[in-house]
Amino acid sequence: MEFSDIKDSIPHQSPVQPQELGLDAEFQFDCHPGVSCFNACCKKSDIQMTPYDIVRLKKHFDLSSSDFVSRYTVPFEMDQHGMPGLRLLSQPKTGCVFLGDEGCTVYKDRPAACRYYALGSMGVRKAQTSRVEDVYFVVKEAHCQGHAEPRKQTVQAYRENQGVDQYDVMNNEWREIILKKRSSGPTVGAPSERSLQLFDMCSYDIDSFREFIQTKGFQNIFDVGGDRMKGLLEDDEKLLFFSFRFLKQVLFGEVSIPVREQARAQRVSERQGVWAQRRNAEVDRYREDLQVRQYEDRPSLSDDKKREDPESILPHRERQRLPG
Repeated sequence: MEFSDIKDSIPHQSPVQPQELGLDAEFQFDCHPGVSCFNACCKKSDIQMTPYDIVRLKKHFDLSSSDFVSRYTVPFEMDQHGMPGLRLLSQPKTGCVFLGDEGCTVYKDRPAACRYYALGSMGVRKAQTSRVEDVYFVVKEAHCQGHAEPRKQTVQAYRENQGVDQYDVMNNEWREIILKKRSSGPTVGAPSERSLQLFDMCSYDIDSFREFIQTKGFQNIFDVGGDRMKGLLEDDEKLLFFSFRFLKQVLFGEVSIPVREQARAQRVSERQGVWAQRRNAEVDRYREDLQVRQYEDRPSLSDDKKREDPESILPHRERQRLPG
């Protein structure tokens, strides 16, 4: 039996076309108000938000980042360790919360996922390299009639027309953090609650991060010059880049933010104390295991022998304590 004989019977077919596309590859697609399905994709939306999406949209509504997140997003966990993610709020009947009668009401600041459609993209870390490569593919959903439009364009041209380039530049380091976390597997272990909180703040609450870097606790550890600090406080995009580098430094030890010398010395001293405690704990466990093995390795005695020589079943030290 050939695959062509049974493929129509497969209950679910992925909308993703199984072909990787490069930037110069052409695909056929167009979206405009004249297409019969216009806005249908917005009614079926499931948009994962990126940090730069939130920066653009919170400015659009003149809201703080925390206010925007609480009003227009819902939380979810991106992996089994509870890495926090956000999805754009969706209404039961109308779909996307920003969909109006004439289409998207936030079009100039729409999220990256909306700009990419009907393309998909994925960051792939090739084996034996730290570099993340972008892979593109066509997403063909049953309701979308844009694929029947005659217009053809390259992936690169489409990305430029949709203004995706700037979003990718802003989100690339964040995506690298997620990929590195996932590729590290169980060797790193489950993240602490504190590290998840830092990831959440640096990713989705840029205004709280701005307050955080002005605290004495931060400034006593990190050496950020006055001019640089001023630039960070005044520019959300610079601050977002800085937040990703802070995350890499805290989570993975990739140092790009100078640490004050006294803080470095204190950190080394604290780590030495932790290492000493771990070594001592390992030594204690080894001694306990050794004692257990001494009992387990002793040859068993017959009941007669035990009755004849009751001291023989006692450890040597205990026998010495018996009265003569």
